[in-house]
Amino acid sequence: MPEVELVLRSTRVVTPEGIRAASVAVAGGRITAVLPHRGEPPAGADVLDLGDDALLPGLVDTHVHVNDPGRTAWEGFATATRAAAAGGVTTLVDMPLNSVPPTTTVANLRIKQDVARPAAHVDVGFWGGALPANVTDLRPLHDAGVLGFKAFLSPSGVEEFPHLSRADLDAVAGEIAAFDGLLIVHAEDPAHLERAPQHGGPRYADFLASRPRAAENDAIAALVDVARRRGARVHILHLSSSDALPMIAAAKAAGVRITVETCPHFLTLTAEEVPDGATEFKCCPPIREAANQDALWQGLADGTIDCVVSDHSPCTTDLKVPDFAKAWGGISSLQLGLPALWTEARRRGHSLADVARWTATAPAALAGLTHKGAIEAGRDADFAVLAPDDTFTVDPAGLHHRNPTTAYAGRTLSGVVRSTWLRGHRIADHGTPGEPTGRLLERQRSA
Repeated sequence: MPEVELVLRSTRVVTPEGIRAASVAVAGGRITAVLPHRGEPPAGADVLDLGDDALLPGLVDTHVHVNDPGRTAWEGFATATRAAAAGGVTTLVDMPLNSVPPTTTVANLRIKQDVARPAAHVDVGFWGGALPANVTDLRPLHDAGVLGFKAFLSPSGVEEFPHLSRADLDAVAGEIAAFDGLLIVHAEDPAHLERAPQHGGPRYADFLASRPRAAENDAIAALVDVARRRGARVHILHLSSSDALPMIAAAKAAGVRITVETCPHFLTLTAEEVPDGATEFKCCPPIREAANQDALWQGLADGTIDCVVSDHSPCTTDLKVPDFAKAWGGISSLQLGLPALWTEARRRGHSLADVARWTATAPAALAGLTHKGAIEAGRDADFAVLAPDDTFTVDPAGLHHRNPTTAYAGRTLSGVVRSTWLRGHRIADHGTPGEPTGRLLERQRSA
């Protein structure tokens, strides 16, 4: 056991057992112990007293579109991971599309890893992509270390990443189940989208009508069915429709291997407040009504929804034209997810322990990153130091992602990230990241 090098002390340490005053001992990049708050620190250790600032596990954001290489003008590993570090995120998992090439073969994975390796400010893992024509590539990608496989049930928006038909979904799920991999899915049914009214233009109400809840609900029903039949592990991405929650809860109760995430924008923004033409609020599936948001919060509270991740999906500013049919769909929020979520969570009576579970512990478990996601002995010494009672107003010019567009512009949020720590080293201080020291992560193989 290496000697303790660092002790972080706080009156509010967020552990799996709850929030308490404690001192966290670090050696060799790992947490070695959670000690009494005012106990004598190990000899030779540097002690940093955080006072009443909260010490959370570093966030694990398993839904980030980095778009690098190929569409690096939209985002890149350097800028995305700087934003992550500034926002308390210590691990992100990159989505396999919007980059060119997409992560659909081992060769393409290696290209992306080579681009990410020198640029990463935080640890980075990779999802593979599941397409109609790459079923034979899935096991090699799994063996090469991807954490799971992303698929779409409706058009993805980019030609190089086609969606799966129901027959394709069955074949993909069967192949992934054969090696007990994880299938993560954008769940919207294309038939419903084709039948929905498509007016275009600046009115948000028209855009919302074009992405009905039924499209999500029917796609999720298909995922529950294939997970049950194939015995596959299936994860529902960015849940927007609260109508699907009873179906998901029933599937979980019946032992179906299904998990679900939602996103800060679905929990903090509502359709009623989106101005016409404000396409920085456009995402698919869409931000829905306030009553729907209340039900999503209930799904989080009762455990039907497992985790909250950003779905950071940026683009160049010129692609956010004031026509909801033509604008690129995606919310830029990687740096703001923690304060945005905490602002609404505390208003609804939730604790920082809840936030840590949703944003760190559960996403780490989903991705199989068992050394991440919690403040307890044996885990990586990844931390976010948060001043939970402080507030700030979002200025897009102060954000680190590449293009200064965000739906949170001008909002006052609670929770200021004081610093971010990766394996016991401070990687961002008061919103300013240091040099890139992140590592590339691969699926942890069984012994």
